[in-house]
Amino acid sequence: MDFNADAGCLIERVIRTFFASRLAPTVVLRRLFLMGSFTMNISTAKAHMDIPQPVRKSRLANPGWFLVSPSVALLLLWMIVPLGMTVYFSMIRYNLLNPGENEFVGLENFTYFLTDSGFMPGATNTLLLVGSVLLISVVLGVLISALLEASDFLGRGVVRVMLISPFFIMPTVGALIWKNLIFHPVSGILAYVWKLFGAQPVDWLAHYPLLSIIIIVSWQWLPFAILILMTAMQSLDQEQKEAARLDGAGPIAIFWHLTLPHLARPIAVVVMIETIFLLSVFAEIFTTTNGGPGYASTNLAYLIYNQALVQFDVGMASAGGLIAVVIANIAAIVLVRMIGKNLTDKA
Repeated sequence: MDFNADAGCLIERVIRTFFASRLAPTVVLRRLFLMGSFTMNISTAKAHMDIPQPVRKSRLANPGWFLVSPSVALLLLWMIVPLGMTVYFSMIRYNLLNPGENEFVGLENFTYFLTDSGFMPGATNTLLLVGSVLLISVVLGVLISALLEASDFLGRGVVRVMLISPFFIMPTVGALIWKNLIFHPVSGILAYVWKLFGAQPVDWLAHYPLLSIIIIVSWQWLPFAILILMTAMQSLDQEQKEAARLDGAGPIAIFWHLTLPHLARPIAVVVMIETIFLLSVFAEIFTTTNGGPGYASTNLAYLIYNQALVQFDVGMASAGGLIAVVIANIAAIVLVRMIGKNLTDKA
């Protein structure tokens, strides 16, 4: 079918009608306009029909699949083999003190771990540790970043580097510094300050073990929050702040209505990343308190270590590891959904 020929015939017919008919000229012109629109639609349809449709290729025929498959297979092997061994050990009675007893026990190890006397204190301490460190790092990170951005003084770059530097110290080294140089009841800095005021020095790791761990971990993760939030502060539109100042807004109003909404996404990222890592805090507890006194500073990670390498019960430790993995995945899924919704709403 020749669309152009048909369209030309229609136009020619309308023109002849215009000169031969007795209709009003406005009526004939209206018909001519309608026929012209129809002709344009026909031409557009023909143009779409002439465009060749792309041929869908199979994913297996894509050469990129063959290039990526070795790394994907290696990654899956690196993840599945340890996970499979952990599942296998969690289903058998595997104690290093009794190497010959490896019978299948099903979910017995999970039951023993969940009913162990240290599980509830460990889970509670884990929640307190994660929540407290997140609160301290986010609140102080926002305030310190806002102060550094608002003030201009000599040596501000040096102060920024000093604020970020604790994040690059290894957890074991940082825990030893706090244990021997700050929290020590005899030679620590806090003990010296207490003596200056005539007070009795406090053994922080013995009397306030969980609070001491929270302070140490917060000191290590606060620089990470400052780094992310301080970088985000530099992208804040300064023209909006100047306009707010011209309208009479004070520093508190600018911080509440401009700075905090701008930091919503960086705060969400800080919360997600820190939560995932704080669920597995171990070196600080092992170096300072060893989970004590009793279970006062024991979290789930240290409880699993205690089952595996202190009591030599690999089966129960494997069950505890799987439970910790499930808890971490639940927390990650919830945080990713919350952050994804936050990013969608802010977009």
